[in-house]
Amino acid sequence: MKMIVGLGNPGPKYTDTKHNVGFIALDEWAFQNKEKYNKNKFEALYIETTVNGEKVLFVKPLTFMNDSGRAVRPLMDYYSIPIEDLVVVYDDMDMPVGKIRLRQKGGAGGHNGIKSLIQHLGTQDFNRIRIGVGRPQHNMTVIQHVLSPFPKDDHAEMLHSVRDSVEAIDHFIKGNNFLETMNQFNKKG
Repeated sequence: MKMIVGLGNPGPKYTDTKHNVGFIALDEWAFQNKEKYNKNKFEALYIETTVNGEKVLFVKPLTFMNDSGRAVRPLMDYYSIPIEDLVVVYDDMDMPVGKIRLRQKGGAGGHNGIKSLIQHLGTQDFNRIRIGVGRPQHNMTVIQHVLSPFPKDDHAEMLHSVRDSVEAIDHFIKGNNFLETMNQFNKKG
């Protein structure tokens, strides 16, 4: 069983913000695969589906970004999901808009959602798909930057990276291990 987690903040106020690109990627996967979020438990909204005979969860924590681990850990425990079958999709300011990068482990890099996951999971060894959102511009703070929508000029690039993320998710859930997925999709960028 696999679990794909998109990080973001719940509510219409945050829907199109850079910090919600993890939610956007999961919503794009759901759209492409004609799936609907059909569960709301453990402070998370999620899709429970089957891909190639294996159960897969697509999870959007409803705890707000800074407390994402509070929703993810109980789901992993409830469904007995091993850490190697978890993939977390989230925004990364250290990469330009339009780029994605897959990693198998690492620190939080200042990202509070990842910090919460590391704290609740007790490890930083989990699979990640990082989606570039660029650095703050024009005297903007980090918080203003991540909680603002993508500028119109960046919209096509953002959609490109979201679709690349969906392709990487599909590659992983259709029977490839994360290292193979990482090697294939990190070459693209």
